[in-house]
Amino acid sequence: MKSIFLSVIATVWVMLSALGQRNVNEIKKDFLNSSSNTVLVASHRAAHNNFPENSLAAIKEAIRLGVDIVEIDVKVTTDGIPVLMHDGTINRTTTGKGKLEEMSFAELNQYFLTEKGKATTHKIPTLEDALRLAKGHVLVDLDLKTDKLQPLLDVIRKTKTEDIVFFFDSDYDALSFVDKKDKNYMLMPRAHSLAMADSAIRLFKPEVVHIDFSFYTPEVVNTIKRHKARVWINALGLIDIAIQNGNTEEALQKLLKHGANVIQTDEPELLLKLLKEKKIHL
Repeated sequence: MKSIFLSVIATVWVMLSALGQRNVNEIKKDFLNSSSNTVLVASHRAAHNNFPENSLAAIKEAIRLGVDIVEIDVKVTTDGIPVLMHDGTINRTTTGKGKLEEMSFAELNQYFLTEKGKATTHKIPTLEDALRLAKGHVLVDLDLKTDKLQPLLDVIRKTKTEDIVFFFDSDYDALSFVDKKDKNYMLMPRAHSLAMADSAIRLFKPEVVHIDFSFYTPEVVNTIKRHKARVWINALGLIDIAIQNGNTEEALQKLLKHGANVIQTDEPELLLKLLKEKKIHL
């Protein structure tokens, strides 16, 4: 009787956790539809307001919130293990010190992730664990912080997550390496001008192009959408602060004024709420 009760509780918890969350196949279908009216939300370094950035806990929280995409940063240890880390060193985000790509996984595993300067019980995750957690729930933006790309591709194949991952870099040589390995991989080149966006589109036929506010114009957006790609822009920094402070109309106007339709944010919960109220997120 007790086991039945616990099973019911577990089922209810899963159902409640999934409220507001679309199936990843629905998200991907929308992601690949550049003419969709849905504005997709990408959680920067996963949902890290109450958890360490790039942690499994932050990915779980992003899934719980119902984001469409988790952005994670990937590096590779000396023994070829892809792990999540943004910085060149582990100094800022862990209890240890040193350059990550000069350390083995065993060395890294001695340390704990920190949150707001305080040690936690969370460890530096492997890419494999992160992808297994994300699988079936959310798309994954891999921000390539390494030039050791083959180990990443090996893990993606091992976890059978080719369908949810896309690769982000401003280094077009890195994206070309991925593209040559398999034309089915999804890509997000970063552009710094209209000419660069146009060049990236012709070179990669990408699913999404990352742009900046310095050249966020109707011409740029229309060029990208005309080639059936989505337009990614960041709320990071001042716009996220405006959202935190309740200046939501001003923030959304800046983000949406020319038709960007993927927004990366450090405030996924607040942004999701705003977009749902505007009926531009499901």
